[in-house]
Amino acid sequence: MNIKIADIMHKSVVTTVPHKSLGHVRDIMARNGISSVPVVNSENEVVGIITTSDLTKGHDEGTPISRIMPEKVFSVPAYSDVHLAARIMRNHHIHHLVVTLEREIVGVVSSFDLLQLVEDHRFAYKNPPTPSKHGNHRE
Repeated sequence: MNIKIADIMHKSVVTTVPHKSLGHVRDIMARNGISSVPVVNSENEVVGIITTSDLTKGHDEGTPISRIMPEKVFSVPAYSDVHLAARIMRNHHIHHLVVTLEREIVGVVSSFDLLQLVEDHRFAYKNPPTPSKHGNHRE
């Protein structure tokens, strides 16, 4: 597969900061039609991520996202093949990856982006091996 993460990622990344409330992030997601928001510090480094699944865990709207965000954020370089994103998501049971270029956020890729790739057939099938002519004997 020659398709790179940069080919399928969402380039418009909306971020937030740790002290914002869960209600604020919910509004950001609804207004922008997105399902994840990376959380950055004052140096614009990713320190967490909030996804729609975090919104369903019964927290108060005023809860600071720093109290509920997973601090382990998985990222993938923009120039990597898409199979790397699929492997990371599958191995860690996650649906969103931050995409980086030289340690800077340049996009977000989700499992839905990978499914869209499959649905659009933008991948290369591998041909099955050709059966050996010597292995099939007819008498």
